[in-house]
Amino acid sequence: MTSAYFDKHREKLDAAVAASASREYYSAYDESPSPRVYGETAAGEGKAAFEAWLGQAFPSETPGSDGTVSTERSPFGFDLGVTYPRARDVDALMGAARAGMKAWRDAGPEARVGVSIEILERLHARVFELANAVQHTSGQAFVMAFQAGGAHALDRALEAVAYAWVEMTRTPRTAVWEKPAPRPGGAPLKMEKTFTVVPRGVALVIGCTTFPTWNSWPGLFASLVTGNAVVVKPHPSAVLPLAITVQACKEVLAEAGFDPHLVTLAAEDPADKLASALALRPEVRLIDYTGGNAFGDWLEKNASQATVFTEKAGVNTVVIDSTSDFEAMCANLAFSFALYTGQMCTAPQNVYLPAAGVGTDEGTKTPAEVAAGIGAAFDRLLGDDARAVELLGGIVNDGVLSRLEQAGSRGEVYVASRTVTHPAYPDATVRTPTIIGLTAADAEVYETECFGPVAYLITTADTAESISLFGSTVLAHGAMTAAVYSTSDEVVAGMRDAALDAGVALSENLLGGVFVNQSAAYSDFHGTGANPAANASYTDGAYVASRFRIVQSRRHVD
Repeated sequence: MTSAYFDKHREKLDAAVAASASREYYSAYDESPSPRVYGETAAGEGKAAFEAWLGQAFPSETPGSDGTVSTERSPFGFDLGVTYPRARDVDALMGAARAGMKAWRDAGPEARVGVSIEILERLHARVFELANAVQHTSGQAFVMAFQAGGAHALDRALEAVAYAWVEMTRTPRTAVWEKPAPRPGGAPLKMEKTFTVVPRGVALVIGCTTFPTWNSWPGLFASLVTGNAVVVKPHPSAVLPLAITVQACKEVLAEAGFDPHLVTLAAEDPADKLASALALRPEVRLIDYTGGNAFGDWLEKNASQATVFTEKAGVNTVVIDSTSDFEAMCANLAFSFALYTGQMCTAPQNVYLPAAGVGTDEGTKTPAEVAAGIGAAFDRLLGDDARAVELLGGIVNDGVLSRLEQAGSRGEVYVASRTVTHPAYPDATVRTPTIIGLTAADAEVYETECFGPVAYLITTADTAESISLFGSTVLAHGAMTAAVYSTSDEVVAGMRDAALDAGVALSENLLGGVFVNQSAAYSDFHGTGANPAANASYTDGAYVASRFRIVQSRRHVD
């Protein structure tokens, strides 16, 4: 069965490996939820499958569980009411996770790759169900949940599997080593050597609420395919997408003859503080975490027995010097600010521009006029509530809403946020972004991430100061993305150099259908691991190679 899975998916694996090497466009999973792609009944069946979970007990077995938890409320205004086994006995959980690791290790890279891609195929078959689950735990609008939480997340997971395959097979399984005889007529030294990919131990995936699949699947599959057992600890507000994930993993593992507890769900009550208890277990040798700085820093400092992969907060930056198309620039930035109400680790926050204004095809634009241009783009993009909600989605939690409501007291309100009424979910909390004017002296405001639909327009003495502030802020506080608008090759080159020094990915003069807060699997790296916002990247060799070790044996042969 395992070799059959590998043979079945070899073409997809090879395509992903080739795309990751060439960095050219590739996608294994169609991002369009159109009936022409997935069939006339797929959307309805997926929504029905999601709704069937509501108010029910999720059929998941968690070793060492005691009682149940039900912790999810849709940002669109209703309780999900799904109950999950409450993980309590960490000893039992770890024992069950480790029990099947030897057989999983001994199966070899081909078997693990085949099983892993088969799991992805099963998840793809449930993509509409998953999209609804992501929508109603994260607050993403449906199409975004389908794309980011479904198709794109699958591509990122396959990308991790492809990178792991390359790294695991870089060393041959066996080799004959022959050293010539030290003197004429003597016998050469000849040995046969065996090299085995050995997993590190139990991996812990700590999920987030905004992107429960997109941020969890790369680490989950990178660890699983390299031979590790995986304990999945979802955010209490976003359990269902990862419960479905674990269910698919267990299904395929069991069918392939492996212990289904190689992947386990560890749901908790928020008061349980389960993530910290699991993170310090000696069996846990890998941790993947997405979330705030406080716990990420704690993990990096205290989970010393594990290799910790973190994606934390950062201050994403745009430097505006000049543009060849003012209206297109404003439209591009407006979309970037509005997408999922700015609740993305890649969403831009700080926009630096000279107080004297920026050069455009419409003449010099003052900072207030730039803000007005973005505001006009908001009006075109978000003026109709029914259309706006399909881009904005819902506010994921009260913390985001509180930051938005307080933002106006921090500076001059150039563009005010407004309340949007969702036509299908009247209890949803939906807001448009706000733009706040600051000066370079307001570092105590803009040097901190304000996660959500808040953008700061920060005036500087000139573009040189803008680039300097960008570099120093990112070096100190991190960023996942940066962008520059300039018609000057010299300015773009200076910004590019500053981005290299700060260790952050740069987008230059985006005017069309590509936005700074989006990244493409197999081509764009998500994060660099080179600044404080993240210590790893989706996906490169370093992301997967430290999840296993090569252990050799050797013997004399004639």
